[in-house]
Amino acid sequence: MRRLTAILCLTLAVLLGSVGVSWGADFQKGLDAAKQGDYATALREWKPLAEQGDAVAQYNLGLMYANGKGVPQNYKTAEKWWKLAAEQGDADAQFNLGVMYDEGQGVPQDYKTAVKWYRLAAEQGDASAQYNLGLMYANGKGVPQDYKTAEKWWKLAAEQGFARAQTNLGTMYDNGTGVLQDYVRAHMWWNIAASSGDKGAIKHRKQIAKEMPPNDISTAQRLARECVRKKYKGC
Repeated sequence: MRRLTAILCLTLAVLLGSVGVSWGADFQKGLDAAKQGDYATALREWKPLAEQGDAVAQYNLGLMYANGKGVPQNYKTAEKWWKLAAEQGDADAQFNLGVMYDEGQGVPQDYKTAVKWYRLAAEQGDASAQYNLGLMYANGKGVPQDYKTAEKWWKLAAEQGFARAQTNLGTMYDNGTGVLQDYVRAHMWWNIAASSGDKGAIKHRKQIAKEMPPNDISTAQRLARECVRKKYKGC
């Protein structure tokens, strides 16, 4: 569920074509420095850009403060920069703010605010945000408990190949939570998630297979292959 303490993800720092030559050169200089572990230079190059409103620089400064890269770890400062980026529509910053409020990391725990930020990122197609938003609905955190809405968001994440969402869909069909109980479909989703190495899915698939006749297992395997061919759409 957490992305805050991930290694600084420099691949997300992509400049838009409209950025000026000088501006872009400064950003690239900071990016090159960060790739080499020279976060002091990265900070020096990115901070002026962030202060002038560059959302990518703001997001990267948030990562540096969250991970303590070149600066003392400071979640409040990370939140400041992510909020500035998030308000400009940066989905990664929105997701990270959701995690902060969800877990009370650097801010008071506030599930409603977490849902707000998760939703903004999820609506932009962020699979991690879609998965976490599904968890909020399934657990009734910040929103009324609603398994159908949880399924909706998990399915969107699953369609992007997000294994944990696929595993949770399998569990829903296994238990009949928010959907009609369907062991074949449960096996299908667990089979798909297991192919990505999800340990929970591997365990659940093995257990449910003991209760299924061979014909049902064959059907589930066929459905899984078809789902993969369709790139998880309409499964």
